[in-house]
Amino acid sequence: MNTNSAKDTGRLVAAFLSGAWRRKPPALDFSATDFERIAPLLLQTGAGALGWWRLRSSKLESCAAAEQLHEKFRLYTLETRLHKSRIEEVFALLRARSIEPILIKGWTAARYYPERGLRPYGDIDLCVRPEEFQSAERALADLDPRKFSVDLHSGFARFGIREEEKLFTRSELVTMDQTDVRILGVEDHLRVVCFHLMREGAWRPLWLTDVAAALESVPQDFDWNYCLGEKRQAAPVVCAIALAQQLLGARVVGLPEAARPKKTPRWLVPTVLSEWGSRAPSMTSRHDFPMSGHLRLRKDILKGLQHRWPNAIEATTTMNGPFNDLPRLPFQIGNSLFRVGGFLTHLPKTWNQ
Repeated sequence: MNTNSAKDTGRLVAAFLSGAWRRKPPALDFSATDFERIAPLLLQTGAGALGWWRLRSSKLESCAAAEQLHEKFRLYTLETRLHKSRIEEVFALLRARSIEPILIKGWTAARYYPERGLRPYGDIDLCVRPEEFQSAERALADLDPRKFSVDLHSGFARFGIREEEKLFTRSELVTMDQTDVRILGVEDHLRVVCFHLMREGAWRPLWLTDVAAALESVPQDFDWNYCLGEKRQAAPVVCAIALAQQLLGARVVGLPEAARPKKTPRWLVPTVLSEWGSRAPSMTSRHDFPMSGHLRLRKDILKGLQHRWPNAIEATTTMNGPFNDLPRLPFQIGNSLFRVGGFLTHLPKTWNQ
């Protein structure tokens, strides 16, 4: 698929998912041909259930692909119940060692959707204080990897947040089933889902609907100044909000001037649309086949490197660059060199596994 064709397909994905996270999505005016074109992309990126929610009671409900989307909704709904019990087990395990984690993304993002089955999640994403990280790692090492997939983070620097004690102070305890779990306050949650979207190159539409759903749920006393933080830290958040508004029609009351970009970079929207319309988004191959596998098998090494070339959004966010119209190549090179260094550091360990 060429670049222009991918962008056109990405526009269809954006139009289809507009307002899809709402309890009553807007009326759908979409052709069956266009729906059949994007349905595989929705399924591939975890937006299948959300797609079914969007087309319910429309003329598209009778399309062949619609039932596949409905099956995803049923599956994700069942998986949610299983994931909740595992989250509670992990919290109990860490608290038994006097470690208080904060649950992010996944289940916490799903809370903003009208049905939990609309927002799938697999990993249990947890953040702990840096001084507790090694103890938490040791505790989690005893878990059965076939049942538990825990993504443990040391602090919140990965998400552009360094004032960790303030973040813990503003966090909340919410009841899951049998257990109270700690989650981020509303301002920090929005900041994290925005930053995660941008850090990962915005290749997954579901992550932008997370931003849109959170935006449309902000309370009247929402502290925008705290959410945005310093100017350089605010840039990815501001751009993520702009994307949710421009591509998905997200609405938010009382959005301050500081949260509105004076001008979005000319490469921002095209980069997202190209990712959404691609049959092979940039990030997926990194997870499907690690670079160490390419090297070990001496197969498709050039293709492996190509898939690891960061897009403009990922490179700018990870390198803390300015979101302007200047070329992104310096940030893409910098991001690549940084990741190569990390890869080489861990290569001996990986090679011997």
